[in-house]
Order: sequence, then C-alpha cells, then structure tokens
Amino acid sequence: MSVTKAPPPTRDTGEDPRPAPPDAAERRLNSPLVLTLLMLLVVLLQGPIRGALGAPVMQSWMTVFVAVLVQALPFLVLGVLLSAAIAVFVPPSFFARALPSNPVLAVPVAGAAGVVLPGCECASVPVAGALVRRGVTPAAALAFLLSAPAINPIVLTATAVAFPRDPEMVVARLVASLLVACAMGWLWLRLGRTDLLKEPARHSYEGQGKGAAFWGSVRHDVMHAGGFLVVGAMAAATLKAVVPQTWLRTAAENPVIAVLALAALAVVLSICSEADAFVAASLTQFSLTARLTFLVVGPMIDLKLFAMQTGTFGRAFALRFAPATLALAIVVSVLTGLVML
Repeated sequence: MSVTKAPPPTRDTGEDPRPAPPDAAERRLNSPLVLTLLMLLVVLLQGPIRGALGAPVMQSWMTVFVAVLVQALPFLVLGVLLSAAIAVFVPPSFFARALPSNPVLAVPVAGAAGVVLPGCECASVPVAGALVRRGVTPAAALAFLLSAPAINPIVLTATAVAFPRDPEMVVARLVASLLVACAMGWLWLRLGRTDLLKEPARHSYEGQGKGAAFWGSVRHDVMHAGGFLVVGAMAAATLKAVVPQTWLRTAAENPVIAVLALAALAVVLSICSEADAFVAASLTQFSLTARLTFLVVGPMIDLKLFAMQTGTFGRAFALRFAPATLALAIVVSVLTGLVML
C-alpha cells in the first residue's frame, strides 16, 4: 500500500499565492508606453504649446532659466570636482594642520582662503560640504562658503572691468564680503546649534580604488546638487518674468528702497558671481552703495543657492542661515558703501 505524503506546511505571508491574471499585467503602464503617450499628447497639442512658448512672458522665463543654468553649471561642475578631490585625495589631517586649532581664528583664515577658488556660489556649496565631512569646524566652512564666490580673483577682475571708472568698487566688494563671511562664521560659532546642521551625505565607496571613488563621488554630487540648481533656476525665472521693470525705476528714487530693491533683485535673479558685476554696472539709475549691496548679497544668498544649501545642509539650517546672512549683508554693504564709496 502506497502512502501519499502531505505537502509541507507553508507560512501565511498575507500575500495572494494565485498568479495575477494575464490581462492585469498587460494593463500596467511601463516607461516606453508613458513616453509614447506623452509624445502623442505633445503632437496633438503642438499648436497651443507653440503659442504658449511664443508669449513674451514665456520667452523671458526661458531666457532667464537657460541663462542661470548656462552660467552656473560649469562652476557647479568645478566645485563638484574639487569637492570629490578633497574627499578622496586629501587626508583629514591636512585640514587640522592648515587651519588654526582655535575656531575663532579658523573662521577668518577660512574666509580669506576663499580667494583660491575661482568659481561662484554653485562651486562653494559642495566644497563647504566636503570640508564639514572632513571634520572642519562648521563655522569655518560656512565662512569659506560665503567668501569664496565674492573675493576670488575672477570675480574681482570682472568687477574691475565692469566698473572701470569706479575702482573703489573692487575694494569695497572685497572688504564687505569678507566682513560678512567672518561675521556669519563667528555668529554661527556663538549661536549655531549642531542639531540644525545636517552633515552632508556621501555615498560609501569603500573597497574601490581612488579613481573609482573619485568619479563615483562626482556622479553623486552632480545629480544631487544639479537637481537643486534646476529648482532654484526655475524659481528665479518665474519671479523675474512677473516683476514689472517699472518698479526698478521707481525704487531708485528712494535711497532706502533702492538698497532693499537691489538686495531683493540679487536674490531673485540668481546670477553667477562672475557675471553679476556687469548687471550691476548696467543699473546706472541706482547709487553705487545700492549696487554694492547687489554685489554683496547675490553671491551669498539667492534662490538657487538657498535650494542648494537646503539639499546639502538641511532645510532647518537654510531657513535660519539664509535670512541672517541677507540681513547682515545688507547692513555691512550699506556701511561699507557710506565709508568707501
């Protein structure tokens, strides 16, 4: 007599063991299907889309959006490359030797070191993140973040070219930007909370060679910081397209409003620090002090920089650091302008 063995018991995982009906799998949307449907929709609506893109507002939006990306992307890549080089090739002990052990003294040294990075604010954010990951005191890294876009040789040379009849603008920009950077570093050292500053994330490349780790770090940072750059550029283009130009002419008639208007304009336009001097030079209806405010505020806090700071250091940090930087930059630039211009 044969004995039939009972099947082994199975655990109840809460899932339906029955296979999905064939028609259910066929109804699932996949990427090629979505892309095909999207292309078909664009073809069907090409008339309204062409009309919308031809509107003056959309043309202005596209011009600002593309201009911000074209200006910023090369320097973002430069900063990412430098950040990856710091993370992979520079030993942590280097920073302990390069900066004073006293955090109060490390802030101005790091601020003055911003002169060695020939890039804009897009480049300084990933570099500052790498410094924090390498154990540099956050106050010194933040001083470097604020000073590097405004006092490096390329920016100062561009300022001298843009203001050939006002050479004092170069010195005023250097002094005001360095003062703000050091003051914000010391302010963070005194009042900053460590729980607000998220340590910049980094993918682990342990077990790989230095070359593989370098390019892996570059790919990660380009995708991460580049996404926030696009978001900031879109916001800057949107605000620029809806602000009437007549507001600038009206604001220039009042010295206080002129300073605040150009500070707001610097935040909204999000122009790279290598190009902002030429924009400031074209605003001839405004005083030199107001234009100095534009040059000091822009490299330290604008829409794309705020988005990148949020992605790198966390939203809680950016929501406190950005307004404080903006207020201090306005005050210091006005005082510097009254003394030097």
